[in-house]
Amino acid sequence: MNDKLNLFFEYLTVELGLASNTRLAYERDLRLFKEALGLKDNDALATVSREQVIRYMTGLKNKGLAAATIARKLAAIKSFYRFMTAEGYLEIDPAEVVEAGTKGIKLPKVLNQEEVLKLLEQPDLRTDEGYRDRTMLEVLYATGMRVSELLGLPVSGVNLQMKYIIAFGKGSKERLIPIGGIAVEYLDKYLNVVRPKLLHTKNPNIKNLFLSMSGNEMTRQRFWQIIRGYGHQAGLNKELTPHMLRHSFATHLLDNGADLRSVQELLGHSDISTTQIYTHLTNKRLRDIYEKAHPRA
Repeated sequence: MNDKLNLFFEYLTVELGLASNTRLAYERDLRLFKEALGLKDNDALATVSREQVIRYMTGLKNKGLAAATIARKLAAIKSFYRFMTAEGYLEIDPAEVVEAGTKGIKLPKVLNQEEVLKLLEQPDLRTDEGYRDRTMLEVLYATGMRVSELLGLPVSGVNLQMKYIIAFGKGSKERLIPIGGIAVEYLDKYLNVVRPKLLHTKNPNIKNLFLSMSGNEMTRQRFWQIIRGYGHQAGLNKELTPHMLRHSFATHLLDNGADLRSVQELLGHSDISTTQIYTHLTNKRLRDIYEKAHPRA
């Protein structure tokens, strides 16, 4: 279980892009949760029931804790068990239907279309590394895939002739994602020119589409470093994470007229309520435009 906890904390940083202080808060909240339930070790976290989670949350409310504090503690617990079920370590998520009450909607951070363009233009296309990086960024923005899906994507999951990618999402679920002409052009050269150069003689049969410069699988930590570096290079006043391009993908689709169900399918969300957060974001943008532009706003 210690290994699973460490994987979860790595997931918080690399996949979700949470700041170190937030990660430490999650660690602290999970420790307090374990202590409150009288669990002696980390392994016992895998045996927690829905009723135990509810009793714990009820106890926090009875102590008079602020709603925001309770919601944050529940967020840590829900994130942990969502990770455990998505990775196949648990069959049932004991925190899935537990709610902490309303505390407002936290909107995801996104890049506008001009910022995305600046980011995409940063890699040096004269080098193999730069061309690989540009291709990864183009594919990520073109598909809205999770970074784990991108880095685990096999060469066989790409069909350039039909212009689609097969993404392998949470719970080993597959989904078909169309890709645009620009991403296809970069992928074509990457597959035929750049990737063969990256293949190492000791590992010539590696299936992953995107490789490290040493010819091995690229880690999520390394990709996170790459995108953050290009963000600084582009002068973007934001701490970039791979997930921010996924958020931008969804928001820009909705901004340009895509329907919510289609975006849900492209993102691989099992519940449309997860996708609806992006409508709040687009609505906020429209409200900002209205208030700046309407003479009687």
